[in-house]
Amino acid sequence: MEKEDDNSKYEQQKEKLSICDIMKEDTSAMIKKVESKMPSMFQSYSDMYTKYFHTLDDVFGTCYIAEKEFFDKLNLDQGMLRQIKQNSESMRKTYVENIDMTAKFFDEYVKMRMNAIESFDNYAHVMMELYAKMLSKFNKSTKSLD
Repeated sequence: MEKEDDNSKYEQQKEKLSICDIMKEDTSAMIKKVESKMPSMFQSYSDMYTKYFHTLDDVFGTCYIAEKEFFDKLNLDQGMLRQIKQNSESMRKTYVENIDMTAKFFDEYVKMRMNAIESFDNYAHVMMELYAKMLSKFNKSTKSLD
């Protein structure tokens, strides 16, 4: 077994290497690895925030216990409580609108970035084709000089 590994290493050392092959293979391997981890990473973050928000919701739910034990004994003015409720509803409405705007902004931002990447990809392919044509013409012109 070890001898086979030594032979394959020797054969690899004898073959002609290409810097482009090396960079392409290694880059592609890293990209595929990152791509394979993205779904589970996003799912983990989603699960974490779901748990976080659930915990916050539970914490505010315990307010009813405190209300019976503490706030009811304070005899808070109902007019003041109505004003607090109006302020809270106003803040909630503003926050919900901001969350919606932020989500829309993020969606549009991602679309813009994807369009930019696609444009660059198209540009790179056009430039590679032009480079190949120029190289071909250059090679033909140098052969005619021989």
